[in-house]
Amino acid sequence: MTALRSLLFVALFYLWSASVAILITPLLLAPRTWVLRALEVWSYGVIGLLRICDIRVEVRGLEHVPKGKALVAPKHQCMFDVFAQFAWLPDSCFVLKKELMWIPFFGWYAQKAGMIVVDREAQAAALKKLVRDTQERLQEDRQLVIFPEGTRGEPGVRGSYKPGIAALYRELNLPVHPVATNSGVHWPKHGFLRKPGVIVFEYLEPIPPGLKRAEFMRTLEERIESASMRLLEL
Repeated sequence: MTALRSLLFVALFYLWSASVAILITPLLLAPRTWVLRALEVWSYGVIGLLRICDIRVEVRGLEHVPKGKALVAPKHQCMFDVFAQFAWLPDSCFVLKKELMWIPFFGWYAQKAGMIVVDREAQAAALKKLVRDTQERLQEDRQLVIFPEGTRGEPGVRGSYKPGIAALYRELNLPVHPVATNSGVHWPKHGFLRKPGVIVFEYLEPIPPGLKRAEFMRTLEERIESASMRLLEL
């Protein structure tokens, strides 16, 4: 039954995504925020489709969800971590790897929405560009979402936290909002099976600005990993 439900979900997910991608192409000529509202509708649609697989999506720590200028640092376990954030962040801006911009429709809308593109092969130059682009985006009081691990990991496995988040924390002097999740338990990063249960995104207490780099990274990792481990049984 799980396999049949998963196949139905995957089929409807791609049908829904393709339909939205085609229908909203006129928004490429509209203001940036219109594209973000369309992505919000798309995200809620995916959340609704997950009920086919008996998966419910829950957001905890709503008092910590930023509404204005902020840095958001979520745990990353599957592709759902990316577009789920469109549903509750009012003006999100993601840090994306360059390769994603080559995807038709996705790359167009990401560019229109003002996402930040990083060339990971550029190393030091990429880090400087990341800081510069982030400073520009945050002039509009947006919520910058950066996955501190840089790539998807397995549930229950600590990731390798990259220096990009520390550079932004130092240069922008803003609090960082960690986000824990168990998404990979129910939406694995590989394969089509979607396992019943509750996907939780838990916004944790923000880390205030001003900490030393080592203390900040230690605090960020400990908060995200310990909270994510607690969510694994859901």
